[in-house]
Amino acid sequence: MIAAAGGRITHGDMSDPKGELLLLVPTTSYRLDDFQAAARRLGVPLVVGSDLCHKVEDLFGGLPDQLSLDYRRPERAAEQIQEAAARRAIRGIVPASDPTAVIAALAAERLGLPHNPPEAARRAANKHAMRVALRDAGLPVPGFALHDLRGDPEAAAAATAYPCVLKPLIFSASRGVIRADDPASFVGAWRRIAKLLADTRAERRARGEEEGNEVLVETFVPGAEVAVEGLLRGGKLELLALFDKPDPLDGPFFEETIYVTPSRHPAGLQREIERITAEGARALGLAEGPLHAELRLPGSGPVILEIAARSIGGLCSRTLRFGAGLTLEEVLVAHAMGLPLEGVRREARASGVMMLPIPRRGILHGVSGVDDARAVPGVVDVVVTAETGREVVPLPEGDSYLGFLFAKADRAEEVEVALREAHRRLGFDIRPALPTLPRGS
Repeated sequence: MIAAAGGRITHGDMSDPKGELLLLVPTTSYRLDDFQAAARRLGVPLVVGSDLCHKVEDLFGGLPDQLSLDYRRPERAAEQIQEAAARRAIRGIVPASDPTAVIAALAAERLGLPHNPPEAARRAANKHAMRVALRDAGLPVPGFALHDLRGDPEAAAAATAYPCVLKPLIFSASRGVIRADDPASFVGAWRRIAKLLADTRAERRARGEEEGNEVLVETFVPGAEVAVEGLLRGGKLELLALFDKPDPLDGPFFEETIYVTPSRHPAGLQREIERITAEGARALGLAEGPLHAELRLPGSGPVILEIAARSIGGLCSRTLRFGAGLTLEEVLVAHAMGLPLEGVRREARASGVMMLPIPRRGILHGVSGVDDARAVPGVVDVVVTAETGREVVPLPEGDSYLGFLFAKADRAEEVEVALREAHRRLGFDIRPALPTLPRGS
């Protein structure tokens, strides 16, 4: 069996595993490889649940086991998981995105596994419902209003206080998020978001996402931004990491770049961030599993921007190690499977990740300087995820990064310096796409 102490999991006789882990992963996820590796190291059989499984296989190669689910209808997907559980021993479920967190809650409820209440998962996955629940609980959130993009943008602009931020409800990772400082920029942002939604309608239908025509307009909150990575166990938040985001995120777009932990903010402020995040999770009704939160830090105290019932996205989890080298994915797998996992503590060294921003739209022809970037003291890896020959699109229309830089050092300041120097050494050959010729030319 498996035992744990101080965040360390030790392996014993795994000839009688507790059952299978179901990983719910979207087709665009970077994280399948890391979850596969975690399950393999813990001796846990892994089942990958996804819509459009053939696309997942194209992206990631052959999978050990697959379960095709209807992500378009969460209740139906949960029913499919329940049907599968009649034939196989599904003992844990881990979601890797906001929509799959809803499916995980519904399915775990059916199977009698520890879970978030489905309504809590739905609230966390909906920007507006989340704001309402947090506001009604008396927690600090930006002022907000919900608008239908089919309405009159000039009327909405006239009724808005500035500066503000417009956010489409259905996207994540800052896609479509635009700051407006006056009515003219508000109308421009509104129309840009409406065009983005129209241009991606077919793409979103193929992924089973709702179309959506709504935009959330929030008061812009000044100040530094932080990210919380946590684990809920029986309704109690266990802080896994607090990330600083040292680059200012003031708009007009909100492309995130560097995450560094441990935080350099005062200890008292860090405790307040943790307290408010825990209260926010309770207000949403979340009780079990991974949690990722984003907060702003104006002079008046932390303000909650987001609380999600999932872990950090992309490859950013690779910057975290716990106990004797546990990955975040191993922690989540162990928790979902009910393996004995005691206090989870992040390793002592500072660490960080830089999500490589896309400087301009075009076709990626190559990346230079990778070896020079790897040679920077403190840098532990450079991962280019964008494919050569494919179009890359920056925010607010884009939904991905060029890749990831990872660094470790004794102090957070040294990590940040290493990441910036490694990025400086990289070169990205991005050329304009060739114009499309008219038919018959």
